Amino acid sequence: MRSVTPDSNVYISALLWDGKAERLLEMGLERKVRLFVSDPILEETLGVLEEKFGLSPAKLQRAKDYIQRCAVRCAPKIKLNVVKDDADDNKILECAVHSRSEAIITNDGDLLRMKSFRGIKIMKVHEFLRDGPERGR
Repeated sequence: MRSVTPDSNVYISALLWDGKAERLLEMGLERKVRLFVSDPILEETLGVLEEKFGLSPAKLQRAKDYIQRCAVRCAPKIKLNVVKDDADDNKILECAVHSRSEAIITNDGDLLRMKSFRGIKIMKVHEFLRDGPERGR
C-alpha cells in the first residue's frame, strides 16, 4: 500500500469541494492508500477552515473526525528548516520523513518546486492518482 503525506491545502480542498483531493481522502478511508497527518498539519487545516472559510465549531469537529478516520496520525520527532520562503511548509516535510511516506501531495508552489526531498516525491493530487494508488514504492 502506498503511503503519502497530504498538505493541509489538500485536506482543505477535499473537505470543501468535490474532486481529486476528496477522492484521495476516500481512498484513505477505504484503506487503499495510507495517508499521514501530524498535529501541526491538522491544526493548520482546522485553523484555515475556521478563519478563512468560517466553519462552525460543529463542522470543524466533523472535519477533524473525518481526517482522523482517513489518515494515520504521526508525531514527528525531527525539526526541519528546509523551506525558507514559507517555514510552515516544514511541518509537511517533517511528517513525510517521520512516516516514511513515498510522496507529499500538495498544491503549494514552494514544495512543488522542490520536486523531491530525501527521496520523497512531491506532487499534485492528479499526478498521484494518475500513477495509481496500488503501485508500490
